[in-house]
Parts: sequence; C-alpha cells; structure tokens
Amino acid sequence: MTASRPATDGALVLFSGGQDSAVCLAWALSRHDRVETVGFDYGQRHIVEMEARQRVRAGVLERYPQWAERLGEDHVLDLRSYGAVAESALTADRAIEMTQRGLPSTFVPGRNLVFLVYAAALADRRGLDVLVGGMCETDYSGYPDCRRDTLDAMQQALNLGMEQAFRIETPLMRLTKAQTWQLAASLGGESLVGLIVEQSHTCYRGERGELHPWGYGCGECPACELRAAGWDGWVAAGRPAGAP
Repeated sequence: MTASRPATDGALVLFSGGQDSAVCLAWALSRHDRVETVGFDYGQRHIVEMEARQRVRAGVLERYPQWAERLGEDHVLDLRSYGAVAESALTADRAIEMTQRGLPSTFVPGRNLVFLVYAAALADRRGLDVLVGGMCETDYSGYPDCRRDTLDAMQQALNLGMEQAFRIETPLMRLTKAQTWQLAASLGGESLVGLIVEQSHTCYRGERGELHPWGYGCGECPACELRAAGWDGWVAAGRPAGAP
C-alpha cells in the first residue's frame, strides 16, 4: 500500500470478498474510471473471506478486460485491536443468536463506522472521492450501521472532519437480495453470477465445505439464510436481468 495521490478521479470499494461487496465492485467498475479496493482484518471468524477477496479480484481481471484497466490497487488494513474490543459472534466463539438488545450476536458495534473512517483516510491519501459500500436496509440482519441515515450522518462527519467532499455510495441500499442477484447479472451476465457463487464468501461461520446453488456456506447462519432466500427469489422470478 502506498500513500501517493494518483491524479485521476475514482472510487474506493469497501471489499470484504462477500456477495454484496463483489456486486458493488462490479457496479463501481461500470461507473468509475479508477477503482481501488480495501479490506479489513478485524479478527473475524470467517477470515476465509480475505482469501475470497483475491479470488474475486482475479476473476474480474480475467473475465472482464473492459474493467481490468480500471481496477487499481488493493489495500488490507489491520483492525484486529478493534475487533477484540468490539467482541461479537463474528470475532469470538459465541453462539449466533438474538441478544437482549434485539440485535443479532453477530453485530459488531460500530463496524461500518470504523471501516468508513479508515477507508476515508486511505481515500484521502489516494485521491479518491467516492466510498462504495454494500450496506443494505431492505433485507439485512438488523444492523443499525447499515441504515442510510447512519451513513448520511457519517458522510457529513467525514467531510467536516477532513475538509473533503466524499460521497458514500450504497448501490444495494434499497434492493432485496433477489434484486442484488439481478443487479449482478445485469452488470456482468452469468459469468459474474458464477464468479460470485463460486469464489465469494459470505457465511459467518467460514464454512466452504458445500457448494449450494447460491454459493459456499453452512446454510444456517443469518448470512447464508439471506443469501439463499435471495437466490430462490431471483430464480422464482425467472432470473430477470438487463443486458450485461
């Protein structure tokens, strides 16, 4: 990772290696001249997603030459000390269940807020004006830091605190998981859908032993349930998609 500031405009994608961030990467590449990616190692149990990141990036480079020239550097930031403080079922060996607060035990307090602070600092040094995230409030696990009003407040705070004009773009915010699959197909056709199914990783338990129609996973955690339901909904609708 370097601290130089390339001259051209572009976007920084918060790229976990999961389904949503993979679709966001394709979305950003279809719109921005230069796209870089950033991943966060916060001690997550499903650390296998960090390997998935590289497989998805490699697949994009191989399958989409029109995007390959736009895809810039990848950055990985070490946030394990934060993960230790914000202990949850994603960072510790705990059951995945609903808590007394009405939030799933997979909720990592302030995770997206922390990610955006670090991403904005990186974007500032890299000369990138847009931060792209896969947050969604249509069908999600109930995380308050996925809501658009939270992100609007964060965008204002970042711009005030850094004297910047960042835009936080959330292309999936109003989409269901079925519509996210449809968006993937409209952006990159069946090839992109196949890449996401085979190479991305979303399962909270980090399971990659069984390949389901919608991808690898345990099939039981909230992330797998959402992904499977979205796939079933998309297939039931006839897998509609625009031209890739």
